[in-house]
Amino acid sequence: MDVIEALKAIKDDAEAARAATAILEQWPALHAEVRELRQRRVQALKASGKTWQEIADEALNGVHSTRAQQIAAGKRGTKRPTKAEAAE
Repeated sequence: MDVIEALKAIKDDAEAARAATAILEQWPALHAEVRELRQRRVQALKASGKTWQEIADEALNGVHSTRAQQIAAGKRGTKRPTKAEAAE
C-alpha cells in the first residue's frame, strides 16, 4: 500500500510511469511470494491450535473456513468467468 502511495506522490509523469512499469514487471514473482507468505502464516496459525473458522475470521478477512484450508494447502481460488466469457 505504501508503494502505491509513493507512486502517486511522484510529480513527474514519466518517472511515475517508469516506476509503475518496474513494479508491474516484477508483479508475477511478488504475487507468488505474497501467496506463499500467506500460506505459511495460515499453516502456522493452524499449528498453533486455531480452528479453520478462527483463521478465516481473524486472519483472512472472514473468508469461508473451507477457503482457509485451501490457502493452507496452497490451492488457488478459481476465477469466475466474466459475463462475456459466460455468454460465449
